[in-house]
Amino acid sequence: MTDKFALLNEPRRPWLEEEALKAKFFSISAQAHPDRVHTREEDERSSAQERYAELNAAYQCLRDPKERLKHLLELELGTKPPQVQNVPGELMDCSLAVAQLCRQVDAFLAEKATTSSPLLQVSLFERGQEWREKVNGFQSGILAQRENLLKQLKELDNRWIAFGQEHDDRKKLLHRLVQLSGLLGYFDKWHTQLQDRIVQLSV
Repeated sequence: MTDKFALLNEPRRPWLEEEALKAKFFSISAQAHPDRVHTREEDERSSAQERYAELNAAYQCLRDPKERLKHLLELELGTKPPQVQNVPGELMDCSLAVAQLCRQVDAFLAEKATTSSPLLQVSLFERGQEWREKVNGFQSGILAQRENLLKQLKELDNRWIAFGQEHDDRKKLLHRLVQLSGLLGYFDKWHTQLQDRIVQLSV
């Protein structure tokens, strides 16, 4: 398994500052850019292209908190973290609310798609604005809860760095990091579902 932290000369940790990571990626990738060897032999150009693609994939992974956390856990556990099959109890209300809102918006969009009357289209436009505001408001709540998870992740990072590899407390942190990985997965999924509806309502 490729260690994407090592590729970008970053320590394995739950939290990375995005701007610092971006600067490091640009610095490393500039040295490995295929354009630097465009006059060389084919195998050297091909190798440079693969290296650059590998660095880019590492950056895309590490810049995303959920993907970075999944990769860290896979490296630390030696296997992919378990998938959360069922929505945790504390998120059940949120999950049901997102599902209901998406169904309602989809029903409105289906109605809009079959309406050709100009008069009715004006009414649908106004209703569409109301739905968009409602979805935007709900999405803001989702993003606020996600930000709280990222704050927890940042706090856990401080403890992660303080403990050595074999420290029992650091091993306990892995369990909490697995939980956070699953929770981030749900909030990212809900954010995407709501963003899709916002885009459709804006057309």
